[in-house]
Amino acid sequence: MNLRIVRRAKRWLYIIHRWIGIATCLLFAMWFVSGVVMMYVAFPQLSDTERWAALPPVAWDKVAVTPDRALALTGATTYPRELRLAMLDTTPVYRITTWDGRRAVIAATDGHAIDAITADQALAISAHHPASTRPELLDTVTRDQWSVTARYDPLRPLFLVGLGDAAGTELYVSSRSGEIALDTTRHERIWNWLGSIPHWIYPTVLRKDGAAWRQVVLWISGFCIVVATTGFWIGVLRLRLRQRYARGRMTPYRGWMAWHHLAGLVGGVFVVTWMVSGWLSLNPLELFAGRGIGRDMAVRYMGQDQPRIADIVARPQAGAVEARFVWLGGRPLMLLADRSGHITPADPATGAPLALAETDIVAAARRLLPDAMITLRQRLTQADWYWYSHHQERTLPVLRIGFDDAAHSWFHIAPATGDLLGRSDDSRRAYRWWFNALHSLDLLPLLAHRPAWDIVVWLLSLIGLVVSVSGVVVGWRRLRR
Repeated sequence: MNLRIVRRAKRWLYIIHRWIGIATCLLFAMWFVSGVVMMYVAFPQLSDTERWAALPPVAWDKVAVTPDRALALTGATTYPRELRLAMLDTTPVYRITTWDGRRAVIAATDGHAIDAITADQALAISAHHPASTRPELLDTVTRDQWSVTARYDPLRPLFLVGLGDAAGTELYVSSRSGEIALDTTRHERIWNWLGSIPHWIYPTVLRKDGAAWRQVVLWISGFCIVVATTGFWIGVLRLRLRQRYARGRMTPYRGWMAWHHLAGLVGGVFVVTWMVSGWLSLNPLELFAGRGIGRDMAVRYMGQDQPRIADIVARPQAGAVEARFVWLGGRPLMLLADRSGHITPADPATGAPLALAETDIVAAARRLLPDAMITLRQRLTQADWYWYSHHQERTLPVLRIGFDDAAHSWFHIAPATGDLLGRSDDSRRAYRWWFNALHSLDLLPLLAHRPAWDIVVWLLSLIGLVVSVSGVVVGWRRLRR
């Protein structure tokens, strides 16, 4: 009876692997090829450095409206999430974002609200970009492949402007606020069709509905986990190291099937962990907590919540393309960014440069979690396992402040500006190992000695591709029969 159950279980093991494998083997091959492309070409997005590089210097002589007045004109009753001063072509404007995501643009010249711009204005804004040669309006976009996610919803519709440069740079300019929302180059657009789009199953028609896209990817990758796991199990069952098959062979198979068997054994653990970690990246069943920096926490860090910061217009050093008005532990600050991305703290009332003391930042950080005690205080000057640059740039040096709360929270803070760069806890640090380590192989020794990381990822991807392609051939032959 037991032998019959074992035989039946083995039969179903083979059937499940064979037929789900036939249905998904092309997906495996696609993922390994597209993953290699993604090593070198990321999905298009606009970084702060790129945004600052496309802004003209603030015309301080035109600024007649104070930050406090701009907040009053929007009817603000609390201090917003963000208050920035920058140029909209030749007009200085305040850009205000509330904690619930609402945005307002107030002209710093006379205080009138701006809720729309023309196509000609979009071209003028684009002309300030360093790559701009012959700006041309290409289209008005509601949503396309590169602006598909919900983060761009408050800025739509978007003017698509080609800059006419050799790189084929295209800008997406918000028709509501005049902000540059996104930039892409020809190189990014071409390679992403072989990289992120197939890898993430990212066609616009599906990705525009975030919830539906997530469910589709979860189910597809879930079936692929079954294929990878059953395949490795079968591979072990069919391997003979002692009582070998005819002619001393370790595998009973020949040709493509032998390649599939042996490559699956060599790279099987990688394929399984890679699939599981990819599935976990979507946080199924809410396995990883999404603790972030909420409004109440940020307000405690700022040290005040009233809609005020400066009732006069300062005249800081020339060259700043953006001024961001923030509070730090009850102290008002103006953070001035130039086109190279260098940020200088200044007094918002006088414009005079300031130097932040680390003790002041730590004192403000104590208020982040008032019911917990600080148990960790580090100044990182080089990357470590939890703060490193790879798929995204990380600020260094950085302050790490740890607390003894139930989640063992860490906060990373820029010592030069006091900016809260992020929050990490037990759950997010576990995610770092389950996803970044297993899926992207973000292992510090490899990353610190490039191209060691490239060689390892290429080698494992090649083994995975052999498993996948051999599976495609074997599956096609079986379907033909």
